[in-house]
Amino acid sequence: MRPVTYHQRMAEQKRMAIIEAATRLFLESGYGGASLAKIATAADVSKATLFKQFPTKAALFEAIVTEYWKESDGKTTFLSPGDLLAGLRTIGLRYVALLTRPGMADLFRIVIAEAPRFPELGKTQFALGKMPFFQSVRHYLEAEEANGTVRMQDPELAATQFLGMIADYVFWPRMLLIDWNPVEAANTRAVEQAALTMQARYRI
Repeated sequence: MRPVTYHQRMAEQKRMAIIEAATRLFLESGYGGASLAKIATAADVSKATLFKQFPTKAALFEAIVTEYWKESDGKTTFLSPGDLLAGLRTIGLRYVALLTRPGMADLFRIVIAEAPRFPELGKTQFALGKMPFFQSVRHYLEAEEANGTVRMQDPELAATQFLGMIADYVFWPRMLLIDWNPVEAANTRAVEQAALTMQARYRI
């Protein structure tokens, strides 16, 4: 692997500064009210630098979604079947890490607030954000079924059930309750109970 150069590091730092400034301005002024020029000023970069990385506001929003939903290890897809409870625990804790990432709730608020005027924001959030993670969970459940660990008629519905049980405790209350921030042990317990529920329902 080539060593990361100084210029590459600087470009990445500026990219993250742009993403953070854009998220903040989208919240303050709405997606429609936050111009690329204002974002460049808030990020303390030149317009040329911003346009070089993000030629349109839509491209910038896509980068924001991708960044917020990016797993730190990216290994969910590679879970081996055979131990359903352990696999679901691992997936569930990774999902908690994503949902509680700083700014994730803000990202959802942007989409919810602006979707009536900019429906493409919801499509971007779904296609580039939640769907890749959701598909990795579905593929894992399909692998467990092929392994003979579980029996389920609809792995897609099962994945929705599992992730929904976690999000309903860990994430969605904070959309209305700004101070909703369960301790790590409470989030872990929510994952454990969701995994046990799935095991009771689907394990052969």
